[in-house]
Amino acid sequence: MPLISLLSVALLLLLWATASQMGWVAPLFLPSPEAIGNAFLQAWNGDLDGAPLLVHARDSLLRVVGAFALAVLVGVPVGLLMGMSRLARAVLDPPVEFYRPLPPLAYLPLMIIWFGIGETSKVLLIFLACFAPVVLATRAGVLAASRDQVNAALSLGASRRQVVRHVILPAALPDILVGLRIGMGVGWTTLVAAEMVAATAGLGQLVLNASNFLRTDVVMMGILVIGAFAGLFELGMRRLEKVLVPWKGRG
Repeated sequence: MPLISLLSVALLLLLWATASQMGWVAPLFLPSPEAIGNAFLQAWNGDLDGAPLLVHARDSLLRVVGAFALAVLVGVPVGLLMGMSRLARAVLDPPVEFYRPLPPLAYLPLMIIWFGIGETSKVLLIFLACFAPVVLATRAGVLAASRDQVNAALSLGASRRQVVRHVILPAALPDILVGLRIGMGVGWTTLVAAEMVAATAGLGQLVLNASNFLRTDVVMMGILVIGAFAGLFELGMRRLEKVLVPWKGRG
């Protein structure tokens, strides 16, 4: 299967290079791989926005990873609480379900009005995008835990904390990890929106500035860099899933 995936990627790259070389598509719409490589070198040397590519990548990573870590620290306990308590579920489920389908651009103006144009509004926007998938996946995992196992643990004298740690949390862990993967993906998609306002550096800001000047090669380069980071995080989450829940899919 990895070989098939590599062949698929190689075929797409070959088709892309052929289309640009033969002039089937105008460079404005589909830059050549050489043009994107040159844009990468320009960005690496800081010739595009006055900041090297590493600075843009660093700022974006700090925003996404920081917001994602905060979403995990808050979202997992909230999801556990919603899954174990009907009262908490009744109180917290409506607001989470209400804002979950809203696009981040819809409440970006509120973030700016409430928290200004600094880093707080950017991180909070990404945090809200990551928070809902983490909470809902955790809640679903807790609700899917076997009631027989919970009752058996209670009948054997286990405390509520022990039941959560040794029964509910392991049962919910596969769903929690799926929620983390979805949340991280949503966080990367929200990055460009978060960096739309008064960002001096960041991959999203780099892409937006390039689009204003019709630098499609820089836009494509930025998209590829963002996709590469997102892909690395996805591979890391899959590896973590294999380590923490090796029994998943073997039932």
